[in-house]
Amino acid sequence: MRYPPQILEEIRARLPVSAVVGKRVRLKKAGREWKGLSPFNAEKTPSFYVNDQKQFYHCFSSGKHGDIFTFLMETEGLSFPEAVERLAGEAGVPLPRLTREDRAEEVRRKSLHDVMELATEFFEASLQGRFGAKARDYLAGRSLSRETQGRFRIGYAPPEQHALRDHLAGKGVPVEMMIEAGLLISGEDVKIPYDRFRDRVMFPICDVRGRVIAFGGRAMSADARAKYLNSPDTPLFNKGRLLYNHHLARQPAHDRGTVIAVEGYVDVISLSIAGFPNVVAPLGTALTEDQLTLLWRMADEPILCFDGDKAGQRAAYRALETALPSLTAGKSLRFAILPEGQDPDDLARAGGAAAVERVLGAARPLVDILWAREMEAGPLDTPERRAALERRLRESLSLIRDETLKKYYREEVETRLSALNPDSRPNRFNRKGGGGRYERRGPAPTLPSTRLSVSPLLARSPLFAGGSTESPREAIILCTFLVHPELLQNHAEILAGLELEGRSTQIVRNLLLDGAASGEPADIDIMRARLERAGLGSVADRLTALVRPGDRWMLDPHADPLRLEDALRQAITLHRRARTLHSELRAAERALAEEDNEANLAWLREVQNQLSSVEGAEADRDGGAPSREH
Repeated sequence: MRYPPQILEEIRARLPVSAVVGKRVRLKKAGREWKGLSPFNAEKTPSFYVNDQKQFYHCFSSGKHGDIFTFLMETEGLSFPEAVERLAGEAGVPLPRLTREDRAEEVRRKSLHDVMELATEFFEASLQGRFGAKARDYLAGRSLSRETQGRFRIGYAPPEQHALRDHLAGKGVPVEMMIEAGLLISGEDVKIPYDRFRDRVMFPICDVRGRVIAFGGRAMSADARAKYLNSPDTPLFNKGRLLYNHHLARQPAHDRGTVIAVEGYVDVISLSIAGFPNVVAPLGTALTEDQLTLLWRMADEPILCFDGDKAGQRAAYRALETALPSLTAGKSLRFAILPEGQDPDDLARAGGAAAVERVLGAARPLVDILWAREMEAGPLDTPERRAALERRLRESLSLIRDETLKKYYREEVETRLSALNPDSRPNRFNRKGGGGRYERRGPAPTLPSTRLSVSPLLARSPLFAGGSTESPREAIILCTFLVHPELLQNHAEILAGLELEGRSTQIVRNLLLDGAASGEPADIDIMRARLERAGLGSVADRLTALVRPGDRWMLDPHADPLRLEDALRQAITLHRRARTLHSELRAAERALAEEDNEANLAWLREVQNQLSSVEGAEADRDGGAPSREH
């Protein structure tokens, strides 16, 4: 939900930043501020500062900066609403009341949570009761102690058709609510609803707050139609959007900088008790895009650790297909290959933490799995079969939407294809993705080491200029949102995803997003007041001074909305393009320094030309301000 700005301000006023940060960082007084070791990077000399008067922290070693809400989000992986709820409780600030509809939905969901909690307690008691002996033997055989059973709240569903139904009815739970929670099977052909889970070891599935919302049941009978059975989708549960053990793994994943994804409940539990609490699992389905997004929120390169059999291999290949379109610079997957016939549970119990660590340490990058999949498709003993391999790889790489990343994948695959036939020509994939090829006949000429030379126009660009990292392009984007905060309604996510170089622009961006998340009115006077309260008035003035003359019309509060939005989109597009090209330029220079050849030289020159085009487009923007229309 959206929180009014006065609520957020009251929470900040009641909770000094040092009090919140001090629970995690050992702080010492330093004049008007506090200082301590960075919670984000390992260091010996303090570079982390807290200022209670200005209500912010700043970490010089990592460049991270924010308020008490940001701190919890950065250090504990909480979402903004979760951080607000946590701190509001600590500050004793009541949050806004829900609408009548919201209140009704909240009551309904709370009631379902209560039902699921009662069911969990019933299953836990049944496991320890006289009918749970077989289930207890099964868990003991998997080395899951009584303590572990309690930690993960493992239970047992008795074999009777109405055991859970009758128990919950005795607690006053209506049958309709049991059906809605997915605990009973009902339908037109079912005269009397009966328990969905019978004679199964029960694994509660929790939401991110640790509340039970569903179950996974492992059959005790070899005759059961399904070895594992999950709850159906309910108002609380969607199996494609959740991860098992997410609530317990989130903090360890944040602390360790990585998360492990396995296939089953017992795999999760076994790795966790072996010393790897940063482990989760999909819920009986192939890894979905939503689950992949959750993994990437916990770590940039999750490790997928699937079973060492054909089914595990197929699961890895399905995950590969799901991930390809969403890959970006810094967001990928690694794949831990288990010994043939083993699953993570087998590995942990047989070899302990050391064996698991060896497998995880040898995790292979996504490109290796892509290559392995296509190489397994058949022999490569004819030109036609090698051409088919190249076509399949080309089709897979076309799924990658990030153009810069796609280029690097093409280069890697190109190198591997060339290695299959040393006499073949290099550069099968044109850098622009078209059908053309760089051709080279005979030995490669010896090229001198080439340094990038730029035109005078490009040399004046903030891409190459020294000094401040705050560019005119970043300044106009941020200042436009400050003067026209109503644009945040449609562009907040775009702003959040922008790579900003300047420290000042990052600080102002955080203030803008804070306002957008809180639902404060899109008013320029409110925005100015927030700037002053945050001590950012001088920062905004400095950014305004950086705006080029040709762009200053965008800072007119009465600027034409359609022209303004078009200009903002153009500025954001140019910014993204310039950032990508600048990164590509550095990569091209490195590649040419490592290997002087025609391909790398052509790549470098191509990036030069594209950078010149971007700078030319900015020069056109600066050629004159449009007249104001009334």
